[in-house]
Amino acid sequence: MIESWVIDDGSTVPVSSEAVVETLRTRAGSGQLETWLTSSLGRSLAVVTNTERAMVMLLDEEGDPGEHAVNPGVEGSSDGFVLSNGQHDEYPDRDTVSIGEAFRIVEHIVGTGSWPADARWVVDR
Repeated sequence: MIESWVIDDGSTVPVSSEAVVETLRTRAGSGQLETWLTSSLGRSLAVVTNTERAMVMLLDEEGDPGEHAVNPGVEGSSDGFVLSNGQHDEYPDRDTVSIGEAFRIVEHIVGTGSWPADARWVVDR
């Protein structure tokens, strides 16, 4: 079975790997900085951005601590990560990636179901 992904906003229309980046850009541009995608296999992919950096998380099922993209060795932290419930978060930069890298990772996961071979991530399980 080929895994398909939908934006978790009530949509039932699968989003392609070719369209997911533009969808994320449009949502962030309209102030929707948190986006969840749900796969046909029950997995979840989350992107929370401040428009410069992003937290990218891949979860196998509800309640799974999952995995997240990292940028090891980077110092500092960034704020401005606004969740859909209005919560404002700050994350260490080592636990986020540049927005361009986030888009590349999400496009790859939506297209293949797995992290890009050259991406860095940690397992939080």
